[in-house]
Amino acid sequence: MKRIIYSFVSACLLLSSCSMDEIPQASVDKDTVFRTEKGLETYSYSFYNMLPSVANGFRQDAMCDYGAVTSFDNFIREGAYSAELSDGWSWSDLRNINYFIENCTNEAVDESVRNNYIGLARFFRAYFYYKMVVRFGDVPWIDRTLGVDDELLFAPRDSRTVVMDHVLEDLDFACANISRTKDETGSLVTKWVAYALKSRICLFEASFRKYHTELGLTDSAGEWYQEAVRAAEAVMKESGYSIYTGEGTEASFRSLFISDKPVTGEVMLASCADAGLAVLGEANWWWTSGTYGARFSMIRTFVNTFLNTDGTPFTDRAGYETMEFYDECRNRDARLAQTIRTPGYERDGAPAAPNFNGYSYTGYQPIKYTLDDTKYDAGALNTNAIPLFRYAEVLLNYAEAKAELGTLTDADWANTVGVLRARAGITGGLSAKPTKVDAYFQQNYFPNISDPVILEVRRERSIELALEGFRFTDLKRWKRGELMTMRWTGIYVPALNVQMDLDKDGTPDVIFYKGEKPTGLPASCTPVPVGEGTQQGLTGATSGNLTWSDDDPRIWYGDGRQYYYPIPQSAIIKNGNLKQNPGW
Repeated sequence: MKRIIYSFVSACLLLSSCSMDEIPQASVDKDTVFRTEKGLETYSYSFYNMLPSVANGFRQDAMCDYGAVTSFDNFIREGAYSAELSDGWSWSDLRNINYFIENCTNEAVDESVRNNYIGLARFFRAYFYYKMVVRFGDVPWIDRTLGVDDELLFAPRDSRTVVMDHVLEDLDFACANISRTKDETGSLVTKWVAYALKSRICLFEASFRKYHTELGLTDSAGEWYQEAVRAAEAVMKESGYSIYTGEGTEASFRSLFISDKPVTGEVMLASCADAGLAVLGEANWWWTSGTYGARFSMIRTFVNTFLNTDGTPFTDRAGYETMEFYDECRNRDARLAQTIRTPGYERDGAPAAPNFNGYSYTGYQPIKYTLDDTKYDAGALNTNAIPLFRYAEVLLNYAEAKAELGTLTDADWANTVGVLRARAGITGGLSAKPTKVDAYFQQNYFPNISDPVILEVRRERSIELALEGFRFTDLKRWKRGELMTMRWTGIYVPALNVQMDLDKDGTPDVIFYKGEKPTGLPASCTPVPVGEGTQQGLTGATSGNLTWSDDDPRIWYGDGRQYYYPIPQSAIIKNGNLKQNPGW
């Protein structure tokens, strides 16, 4: 947590004045900061404020295809989003980074030390530009501190090829020069985190170029896939990280997300809470409250993609369409029970079925980041760290890049997807690549992909990294944005006006009804109205899967404009050389 303190101190010392070249009102001047290693270290902590925090890192997938929510984002609401409403065109973090790089030249500090901190700055510049390119596509490349009259303030957007080539240069410098190789606190960037970021960014750029053929960059996708492979391979062979299995398949996966201290054998970088400094998260509040959070509930189409424990598709089971909650949760990939509430889940030591009393719309209520003690539910009280980079992601980046290149071997499969599925208690299909396409997964998610290896790698990524902030970016790079309009369905309801014991603990949990509200129900049984006058419904007249709908339809425009956000109109007014993204 010292980085949080240092971030505050450095912000006060370095950023409080109008110009970075002025001497701050505090007694420390620019030369004092850049002439010592301690000064460079202190300044570098300000970069970490760019990363997701314990206050928001657990809700990065709040807008994705597999989550039903109270009210969906205006970005996917027809006619509700525009350049006038767009945001994210902020460059203050870049100015801070460029200022550091320009001034980290004092020879009183050893060159290797300076290069270490410059490498850290360039790591964050690559991270900054990656986020900007994901959001806006083409953006101006700026690698110096701008004055108030600088001509670059009125620069046009550079092409993504120019920007991403510079990003790759920054990543290569960071990988070569960051000297820290291990951080027991899990809160500092190391050389291996730099390689992990490189694998993430290169995979994104490779697949965006491959699947967005309108860019005319398909021929260059292969080299970006190769860069992703090389970066991931460096982590796999040299870093010492591994997949955590310390608590067995029933607990090891979820423990990565509910531990106070990062599980640093697998977690490469995390945002950490500190009760002593009153730096706490609010994951429980957001994931359990009926008023504060989004009431995010997973949908059945996605839940159906979790495999059986023998490695076969769940949708190969006879009668899966009408299988009730208790039965559909049995003999499944253990990550299902570590991602959502399933039979056997407890809070405060007592059974806790999905909460239909003011939270869940579908019955698939996430628990990935929530602590099981209800005392954490009523505010920003969470003490658990939020993983930002995990070794598991590196394995998946490697597997996907090689699958796309057509070079993934059985050994590669076993060492990546096989390892992750083994931790999840899956026993079949661990040592050899799949040869059969799962028709359900293909038809519902990727109808244009016929390679079973690519399909299964995407399934694995979807499940392993669920709720970790990757999903919308993944859909964008795979050019599958239309999945954002997928129907929100939930558990199967065999009949109306019948009490349902979801976890088979002998206590009824919910009853769905039309018309007059049932009376005389046990206190544990929540009545939920469906049909006319409500947003809750069924796929059939008197039985079927739950459905949830917002008042307005979600939309993914056919012209593809939503693969980018619009440049804010205020930015275009200030700089007439900026051109708007197509469709906006």
